[in-house]
Amino acid sequence: MWETLPLQGVGGRDHAGPITFLISMKKLTDDSMFYGAEPIIFEYAKALRKVPTRAERVLWKHLNKNKLGVKFRRQHPVSRYIADFYCHRLKLVIEIDGDYHLDSVQGEYDKFRTEDLREFGIKVIRFTNNQVLSNIESVLNQIKNEIFLLK
Repeated sequence: MWETLPLQGVGGRDHAGPITFLISMKKLTDDSMFYGAEPIIFEYAKALRKVPTRAERVLWKHLNKNKLGVKFRRQHPVSRYIADFYCHRLKLVIEIDGDYHLDSVQGEYDKFRTEDLREFGIKVIRFTNNQVLSNIESVLNQIKNEIFLLK
């Protein structure tokens, strides 16, 4: 079954405007690190990797090249979603949220998305752009704690 979903500012983008595209609504029990993501999700993830937000760039400097002892991927397809950062070994998603996540509709979508990812056994932790940009050490400590708990 196919359904059109409006995705406001997908992937931590700070710009406004709904982005709508077709995605598969079926859940796959795919054990790969992509959980049955459709080709359009891979295309969109590739485009997002080319234009990271400032907060994503800052955090990526601390996550890339196994700097925290585990491998993270950025703008990674997971089922019908794109995770800002994903560690497959730990099944951990890190999301960096812009101001639009304060919107009640987007907040409900975020809750739905988190629950959906939980069904795959994936843990989601969220930080705001402001947290990353103004207090990166606290953010990193929280991430390190999650890594420790999930190992």
